[in-house]
Amino acid sequence: MNKTLTTLVVLATVASFATAAPTHKPAQQKDDMKMGMMMDLGMSSMFKGVEVNGGTASLYKKDGKFHLMFSSDFKTPGSPSPHWQVVDGNGNTFLLQRITIAGDKTNRDITLPSYIHSVKKVQVWCSFAEVVLGEAMFNKTVTIK
Repeated sequence: MNKTLTTLVVLATVASFATAAPTHKPAQQKDDMKMGMMMDLGMSSMFKGVEVNGGTASLYKKDGKFHLMFSSDFKTPGSPSPHWQVVDGNGNTFLLQRITIAGDKTNRDITLPSYIHSVKKVQVWCSFAEVVLGEAMFNKTVTIK
């Protein structure tokens, strides 16, 4: 009887551990790891300009690289050749990737080249008409290293 009671206690203990829900699901843990590697560096003001009015840009660091990303409410302009353009803290302007690419795809998230060391403004530049379609500013120049 004593041996049977001990066996039942052991089985009940093992069963309670086996049915306990894990604190993190594997997919959630993967997402948490991704978020842990991402560092938010700031969000710009709303875009304002002749064609782009609305949406913002976010600057973040992921896996040692700096990225810019449009907010979900950013509307891609209908101009023939819209591009990302960045103005640094010294007033230097850097023309970057095209926003619209093959088909109906867009570059809503880009990696900044290593030669850009700060960001003050993000602009939407039309390379065809050579005009700024809209720009958004950060509250202060964001230094990236």
